[in-house]
Amino acid sequence: QVQLVESGGGLVQAGGSLRLSCACTTSGRTFSRYAMAWFRQAPGKEREFVANISWSGSSTYYADSVKGRFTISRDNAKNTVYLQMNSLKSEDTAVYYCAAKSGDTLSPILRLWGSWGQGTQVTVSS
Repeated sequence: QVQLVESGGGLVQAGGSLRLSCACTTSGRTFSRYAMAWFRQAPGKEREFVANISWSGSSTYYADSVKGRFTISRDNAKNTVYLQMNSLKSEDTAVYYCAAKSGDTLSPILRLWGSWGQGTQVTVSS
């Protein structure tokens, strides 16, 4: 079982930066055996893929809308995954969710990610 707790959200002006963190608590399988991801959901819209990262951190994938601006990373010693968000735009406003899945196959498909955090609000003012 995996428990995920996001933090780091807030209000920022367009062009600014934020770093989200997701602390992971596991029972059984170690954190380093979970692929991790970030998704987001804007008001009135479906939850969408943002970025994911493999066990070791050697493989990462991004949605086209954030490529070049966001960076996902992980620290397996701290059981934490991060999302560094730069050059933020108003359209990045959403609740950001951390997700985990066992196995090292990465996917942008929401239903394949079995564990979710409660989300953290990011609001970008223009």
